Amino acid sequence: MSRLDSFIARLSAQRELLNWAIDWVKYREGPVLEIGLGNGRTYDHLRAGLGAERIYAFDRAVNANPLSIPPADRLMLGEFGDSLPGFAARHPGGAAMVHSDVGLGDPEANARQVVQMSGWLPPLMATGALLLSDQKLTHPDLMLQPVPVPIPPERYFIYLKA
Repeated sequence: MSRLDSFIARLSAQRELLNWAIDWVKYREGPVLEIGLGNGRTYDHLRAGLGAERIYAFDRAVNANPLSIPPADRLMLGEFGDSLPGFAARHPGGAAMVHSDVGLGDPEANARQVVQMSGWLPPLMATGALLLSDQKLTHPDLMLQPVPVPIPPERYFIYLKA
């Protein structure tokens, strides 16, 4: 598969899952967390379905399209090792949904980040909360779920927090 085909498949899978997740979380209590704002595409998609006031976005720095930048009070900048635990301390166990798209191009760096995210994300989430991740995470409180929409295997992972 070419890199272009892979990119298109990833974005198609992401859109299908986000549409499903928006319907899943729409009437549940708690914020929605976008981990890895990037260029702001998925934030913008979540915002269109849920409203900006419900979403907090996290990234190391702002690289998003100016039309896809959250309000300042909803944008958490800094290293994930600081911003995620800090947010969890201020909002313990409250997120209804987390979308984490923080994969790196370097396999070794990715492996280290997967271990870190596996520890940082569950404390952000309410019991029964939904987690969509571009990475396969491991934590005893994260229960891997079947993917509810037709996407390529291992493209995205869905968890519920125990």
